[in-house]
Amino acid sequence: MSAAAVPQPRAHHEPTASAARGRRRSLGVALLSGALGAALVLLATSRTWAKGTAAVAKGTLPQHANGDDITGLPGALAVVGLAALVAVFAVNRVGRWVVSGLLALSGAGIVVSAVLGASDKAALEEKASQATGLADSAIHDVAYTPWPWVAMVGGLLLLLAGVLALGYGRHWPAMSGRYERAGDGKGSRGPAARARRGGAAGDPERPEDLWKALDRGEDPTERSAGREA
Repeated sequence: MSAAAVPQPRAHHEPTASAARGRRRSLGVALLSGALGAALVLLATSRTWAKGTAAVAKGTLPQHANGDDITGLPGALAVVGLAALVAVFAVNRVGRWVVSGLLALSGAGIVVSAVLGASDKAALEEKASQATGLADSAIHDVAYTPWPWVAMVGGLLLLLAGVLALGYGRHWPAMSGRYERAGDGKGSRGPAARARRGGAAGDPERPEDLWKALDRGEDPTERSAGREA
């Protein structure tokens, strides 16, 4: 009976280690996809999305419109999404759910606006009207570039980061955890860590060791009194 019970702890720890690897992997994928997605969107919106020609008295006048001319929504949402990606690690619990949802919504909004902007020629018509001085100046020979679809890919990457944050974000580390004080009993600066540091303490009579003891939250005078006793 005792021999049969030996494999049970081993079977219990295997899924735990696998889950930990999955959480670390999700964190890495979310960070990479979020940062890359925002960069792609910001790059794409600064490039030409549509080209055309406007008819003038003595010929035609080439016109072009970049992503920001057609729609400013993808670029703005990319900034929001990038800020939300950073904020995921600065909040906990409900705040992390809210920020993760904002990240996912930013990506979804970029996808929709990029797809709609891929066939929009309103910005070209407005530029043509400004160039010719006619309110209803027509635009001809309209051609679209692949940059709206690059922005859409960036939006999908941000959406993926948001979905991963919603699914695994509760297991990711928080930025505030690094700044917890040693006396709160949490994180890597808890009682066990203080005990390890205390075991390697030097001579309390030396000034540098006095400062180290004070930094650890210990009273060096009590240690000195204990030695004298």
